[in-house]
Amino acid sequence: MIGIIEDDRLLNQALKLTLEKAGYETMTAHTKKEALSLLGKGEELLLVDIGLPDGDGISLYQELRGRQKTPAIFLTARDEERDMLAAFDIGADDYVVKPFSMKVLLKRIEAVLKRNGEASPLTFRELSLYPAKKQVFMKGQEIRLTAKEYQLLEYLMLNQGQVLTKENILERIWGISGQFVVDNTVSVTVGRLRKKIEPDARQPDYIKNVFGLGYRIGD
Repeated sequence: MIGIIEDDRLLNQALKLTLEKAGYETMTAHTKKEALSLLGKGEELLLVDIGLPDGDGISLYQELRGRQKTPAIFLTARDEERDMLAAFDIGADDYVVKPFSMKVLLKRIEAVLKRNGEASPLTFRELSLYPAKKQVFMKGQEIRLTAKEYQLLEYLMLNQGQVLTKENILERIWGISGQFVVDNTVSVTVGRLRKKIEPDARQPDYIKNVFGLGYRIGD
């Protein structure tokens, strides 16, 4: 998931369409307030506009980074050294000046994800997930997952120890709150995922049911 924080609605939409066409999932926000409400929940990368109508992207990133360490590429119309230095000082991975080529931006995104994904896999016991490569390994053996199975596992592993409700999962993975999806969509996907990663899917050690609440990986 790539978070896009850009107040220019046309550019925001163009970024969303370009990234989704390239195979990425996206979540978009147009203001600092909206970003703080929607983001900071397991994104692989943030695209952050430095100039926002209700604040600046640098302070926004500092707040989001306090929730989780997510790589970021800053976008700005100002080609000023002080802005670049301020962005890098708080941990930015890259800095792009508008107008920019979407093809070049995609390459920069790919490079940042590769660096961070290779360096920081998500792990739990003998299970490893590499976000940049979209690969999952159990005891060193790669496991083939469908897109939804992968997204569900990544969401659980990004929130280890936390209970994720059916509603959380539907909204994050399917982008809806429950409309147009059969009642057992989540449980069926969890069941299929368990068959692929659990030693015994009938007695799961990895994906636990929390009765009446949802699912969890980790204690």
